[in-house]
Parts: sequence; structure tokens; C-alpha cells
Amino acid sequence: MAIAAWLIAFAWVAKFFEAARGLARVPNLLAAEYDAEPAGMPSITVIVPARNEAANVRACLESLLRQDYGNLRIVAIDDRSIDRTGAILEGLASDGRLDVMRVASLPAGWLGKTHAMAVAAQHAVAGWEPDYLLFTDADVVFREDAIRRSLVEVVASHADHFVTLPTTVTKTPGESMILAYLQVISLWAVRTWRVADPKSKRDALGVGAFNLVRTEAYLRLGGFEVTPMEILEDLTFGRRVKEAGLRQRVATAPGMVSVHWAAGVQGIVNGMTKNVFAVFHFRPALLLGAAVGMAVQCLGPVGFLAAEGTRLPAVIALTAVVGLYWLSSRTSRISPVYAVMFPVGAVLVVYAMLRSMVITVRQGGVTWRGTFYPLDELRRHDRADAHLVS
Repeated sequence: MAIAAWLIAFAWVAKFFEAARGLARVPNLLAAEYDAEPAGMPSITVIVPARNEAANVRACLESLLRQDYGNLRIVAIDDRSIDRTGAILEGLASDGRLDVMRVASLPAGWLGKTHAMAVAAQHAVAGWEPDYLLFTDADVVFREDAIRRSLVEVVASHADHFVTLPTTVTKTPGESMILAYLQVISLWAVRTWRVADPKSKRDALGVGAFNLVRTEAYLRLGGFEVTPMEILEDLTFGRRVKEAGLRQRVATAPGMVSVHWAAGVQGIVNGMTKNVFAVFHFRPALLLGAAVGMAVQCLGPVGFLAAEGTRLPAVIALTAVVGLYWLSSRTSRISPVYAVMFPVGAVLVVYAMLRSMVITVRQGGVTWRGTFYPLDELRRHDRADAHLVS
């Protein structure tokens, strides 16, 4: 037990020092140097797929229409919505920078979101031949200088694929608790400071809120047509970019790109239910192994506090955890005070992981955007996507 406690403590301390050094190297787009015009003023088309997003899409599109970057167009695509999404889009279409499209039916072998983005990208490339495409979600809100500042770094770094990390808006203490935990645990999954390193293949990043790609690179990869049934299309796209040897870059920008992921703890858990099993390629053994590892790594130090022989390494481990909460808070804007809820966050996330697996297996698939996708079909496409990435 003492050996295990010290190994866990060492792992957390090492992660803290690695993150402290690494995160400082990730560009912050709020710095004065990014308050400029991008060299060459490249053209960009923003693609916004929306299905039943009447509550959010107006704020998203209005924030895009307020962008202070002139060489910009927007394609909003109504993906079979049954609420007022379509009417809202049409009401905003009088602005000449906004094109509105509608998907009336979903072809076989496609997920709704990937299909909508593929169709919109085809439309944009054929109509305007933009230098860049930005794929985002209908619930994201952009500060007026978000695209301009992002493009400054995109052009300067010669990025083929660029992610501006979004700031997650929280409205309840429960949301803050679980999202603060996810911010910390994500440092084990992807080291953002290694994303630009072409040799670090595992540190690939894709974020649905802000996936900006050079059009030439998008076409070279085959677009979303290559992965039509990928639930985690943003992460898979990021991995494809990295495996292809293209230049991938990432930046922080607290408050510049904002999204309210889900309402309350239950809303977040429900959201994870849809996609967490996909992270583990719909393989129960992988998910169970990760769940056990997370429980040991995160809950072990709490249990070790109870025994005198393991108390010191437990205190060291938990101190490093608090440090990681503090580091994450500088960009997430979630108070590091939520470190006191660290074990609760771990329990909830492990529960969400297991729930995702159990419900998906029990239902024999996933319902997403109003369409049911059988598990066998998802696994078949996932194996094909994994082969494509590797």
C-alpha cells in the first residue's frame, strides 16, 4: 500500500510540474501581439450545423456576424430540425455574409452532424474557395475579435489545423465541480503543449467548438466524407491531421470562444453517456480498465489519508492535484476552490463512463440527433476509422 501511495503521489507531482512548464508555452490569443490583422487577410468560411438549436443558434450566428474580420462568410445548415431553428436562420439570412442551407433527409451510412458539415463544406468550397474553413457548433458564442486574433496565429504558425480552446460557461456549482475535474483529468489525455510537436502523435487535438482547417488540408484528408459515422468527429479529425503529418496548433483565449456544454450535473452526465463509450472504441475492456485506473489514481489518495503509513504521500498527491486545479483555472475561469470536490468529480465521471457503456450495450446502439445508430454499425465504422488514422 505504501509503495502504491508513493507511486501515485509521484505521478501527480510529475504531472503538475510538466503541466506548469508546458501550459506556459501555449499561446494566449488575448496577448497584445494578436490584436492585429492576419498577414495576407485570408478568406474564411465558418460552418455551423444546427439541429433543434432554437434556444442557442441566434446568439451563435449574431456573434459571428459581429466579427470584426471582413473576409468572412458563414454557412448555417439546418439539419432536419423540428423546432424554430430553420425560421431563425432564415430571419438572419438577410445579411449577405450568411448562407442558409437545409438538410431534409439523412442518407444511409451517415451521422447527422458529419453529413451536415460535409455538405456545407462542399457548398463553401465550390462557391467561394475560401483559404480556411472553421467548423463550430450552434451553441458557441464568439467575442467580436475571436476569428481575427485566431487567424493571426494561424498564419504566423503556418497551421494546417488550429484549435482555439473554448471557455466552458458554468451556471451551477455542480457544473463547475465536474467540469473543473474534467479540465484536470484531460491533462493526462492530451498535453496541449505537445500538440505542435509532429513526433508526439498521441497529443492530437480536435474540438467541436473551434476546428479551423486550411481548405487545402481539409480536401487532402478527404473531408468528413472519409469518416461519415464518427461520433467523435472532432477528435478523430484532429488525429487524422496529426497522422498525416500536417501542422497542428492550439491556443488558449479565456472568454473569447464560449460554450455552455450542458445544464447541471445530470445534463453533463447525459451528454457523456452518448459519446464516452466511443472514446474507447466501443470496447468494454478498454473502458473498464480506464475506469479502474481513474478510480485508483483519483480516489486512492483520499483513501490513503486514513492510514498513517500512507498519509504523507496522500497529502503530497492531493497538494499536486490542487496545483493542477489552479493551473487549469487560469484558462477555464473555474475557481480552483472546486479542488475540494475532486473525489466527487472522480466518482461522477467514473459513473458516467460506466453508464455510457451499459446503456449503449443494453440499447444496442446510440440515439443521436434523433436517429438511432446500431452498435454493430458504429463498431464497424470505428474499426475502419481507426485503420484510417493509423
